Order: sequence, then C-alpha cells, then structure tokens
Amino acid sequence: MRDKIDKRTRASLFRERLLTALTASDLSRAALARQVGVDRSTITQMLAEGETRMPGGHVVAASAQALDVSADWLLGLSDRPEQAGALLDSSLSISETGRATTLDDQIFEWQQEAEGYKIRHVPATLPDVLKTADVLRWEYAPITHRRPAEAIDAAAERLDWLRLTLSDYEMALPVHELDSFARGEGYYAGLDAETRRQQLDWMIEVYDRRYPGLRMFLFDARVVYSSPITVFGPKMAVIYMGRHYIAFRDRERVQTLTRHFDWLVREATISARDIPDYVKTLRDQVR
Repeated sequence: MRDKIDKRTRASLFRERLLTALTASDLSRAALARQVGVDRSTITQMLAEGETRMPGGHVVAASAQALDVSADWLLGLSDRPEQAGALLDSSLSISETGRATTLDDQIFEWQQEAEGYKIRHVPATLPDVLKTADVLRWEYAPITHRRPAEAIDAAAERLDWLRLTLSDYEMALPVHELDSFARGEGYYAGLDAETRRQQLDWMIEVYDRRYPGLRMFLFDARVVYSSPITVFGPKMAVIYMGRHYIAFRDRERVQTLTRHFDWLVREATISARDIPDYVKTLRDQVR
C-alpha cells in the first residue's frame, strides 16, 4: 500500500514537479497559463514557495496535458512522468515482419537481446531453426524477389547461436504439425518423401545434440490452442500475425503470455523427453 503523504508534502512535491516539467517544456508561465485556461497569476501561485493549497483537478489535468506528463506524476501518485498513451507506446509496439521475404532478422535480434533468459516459442510451422536447407528451398521457392540461400544462411546462423547461447530454448507446437509434415499433407503438400525423411532425421540429430538446452513439447490442438508467439524471458513477448508482430514489454502482458506457454507445456501430449522417439516413429512412416 502506498504511504499517505500529508498536505504540505504533497503540495511541495507538486510544485517541484510542475516546475521541473515547465522547465523541460520550454513553455513560459504565460504560455502555460494560456494552454491551461487560467491567469498567469494562478501559475505563479501554484509555483510559489511555501504554497500549501492544491489547484483543482481540472487545472492539474490541463497542466499535465500541456506539459506532456501524467497528472498522477504531478500529484505524487506515480514515479513515471509519462502520460498513459506514452506508457502504452513504450510497452506495446507493432512491427512489420520479414517472414514473407526471408528468415526474420527481427526475431533473431530479440533473441540476442534476451541472451541468458529462457526463450519460449510457438512457431507457425516447423521451427525455422530446425529446418533443413532443402525444406527452406522448397518453402521459399515461391518468393521470387529473394533467394532461398538467404533463408538457409539465416537458419544456420540461428542454429550456431543456439549452440553457443546460455539461453534455454523451449518450443511448443501442435502434434498435427509434425504429423502433417510426415504425411506431406496440408501446408506440406507437394514436398517429396525423401526431403521429409531427411528433415525428420535432421530434427532428431539436432535435438539429441541440444537437449536439454533445447526442449520441444507437442500439444493436441483439439484440446488446447495457441497462435504463434515467442516469449523472451521476462523482457518481452511477441504475437505473430503474419505481416506484423505485436510486441509487449510490460510485465503484466509478458507474464500472461508466459503463463499461456507454460499451460501448453502442462497440457502437452508428447513431453520433451519423448520427442526423439516420436519423430523416429513418424520418420519410419514417411512414404
């Protein structure tokens, strides 16, 4: 619970913060008075040393708006001077993805920023970092203005980072994603059997080398569901929309998406320890 502030202390804090904001704004007292809609003498009185009377709520609100700070900060109710809109802008951002052109550099930058923290990832398809060069060539072939080689190089770079990083990397994806890949159905229709077998062999090899630093969980999408997300430790969480990412940096939303991922793990039908055996079974069924 926030400690109560007596009237004199609150008035002194208000005066100090009002003066600080006014100085930073480059507004004169007369200009502030015009924007607030009061006489200049009212601003002078608000800033007067030893003044214990507090202005009305409408004057505080108008002053905060004119000075681009929050009213709560002026009143000593918050230690953050930003207005609510500015706080939202700093905690939420929308950025365009590069997924339609090449393996996205933005996600890799966020991964590096979260070095040392656990990264939780729900991919849109098979995890890019585990894809073979042949699968990436097939996947990026329709993109005529980019070379598949760029995606291949990017995937290799990310795999090298995964080998060297101190971060734990957890992935959760629907079990039907791997099943559909093995059968060459849905998104993977047209991908030849030999390429699919090699992909599953590569996934087993990488997983064996990286486990337990790399862990994968498979969940039943008929029971639980997730859109593609990535949680970068306590620092940030991102929802993938296709053309854009919605990125959150505020603690509450990052924790919400962290709990969502952990829920997927708890509900997983295939645990991290059982992934190699499951993938081997699928590999033997490829026709």
